[in-house]
Amino acid sequence: MAAANDLPRPVIFEDECKGCGRCIAACPKKVLRPADHLNRRGFVPAEYVGEGCTGCAICFYNCPEFYAIEVHTADKEGKR
Repeated sequence: MAAANDLPRPVIFEDECKGCGRCIAACPKKVLRPADHLNRRGFVPAEYVGEGCTGCAICFYNCPEFYAIEVHTADKEGKR
């Protein structure tokens, strides 16, 4: 079984997120949702539900904000 850090996952920088919801709507596995709080800019950011990401990066490609979301995956040797 893979370690938790080896599993793909989106990393959302919530103060960069403007809460447009494009990543949430685009995610084929539906593992993103609106957070239950506002970020420092007053927007409701997206958040990862904690499991189920396949690393497809569709959320990343649908996000109009540079630096708001990254998709982390393990490299070929199983390290970051």
